[in-house]
Amino acid sequence: MVYMLLGTGFEETEAIAPLDLMRRAGIDVLTVGLNGKTVYGSHNIGIEADITADQMDLTSMEMIVLPGGLGGVASIRSCPEAMDAVRFAYENGKFCAAICAGPTILAQLGITDGKNATCYPGCEDQMGSANMIADAAVQDGKVITGTSAGCAVAFGLQLIAALKGEEIAGKIEKQIVIR
Repeated sequence: MVYMLLGTGFEETEAIAPLDLMRRAGIDVLTVGLNGKTVYGSHNIGIEADITADQMDLTSMEMIVLPGGLGGVASIRSCPEAMDAVRFAYENGKFCAAICAGPTILAQLGITDGKNATCYPGCEDQMGSANMIADAAVQDGKVITGTSAGCAVAFGLQLIAALKGEEIAGKIEKQIVIR
């Protein structure tokens, strides 16, 4: 199971594009509303989350995904269940994925220390001792980071490659006709 955390002010593109791609690849993904079932993103688009934070079954988790958006990142930081889920994922060898400002949460928890990572330009000073790489999506072991909304498709494809392999990610990339 993949859990995607949605807090008020999340960046819609960074959530919906990877969510769509993972579901196309047959990956079980549930969106998790941190502020209730209906969550409004940074551009006031309301999304009906699949579950709320208290309904997560962390023992079935393969990956946790943190979209960016300054409000969404603040929502994750202020939700104890969300922060506990990220810690649980890391401590139990699950994939921890974040895009845009989301990787700063991973850095805050020490998850990116000594690892290759990327984040939204300007957030690098919040990335602790991560080795910053200027790329759309960066994977270092079980840590996957993405740069921005403009990199959401590349990030989503990297999530698929991590969970289902390069071949499946390539099939989805062909299906959506990236040029």
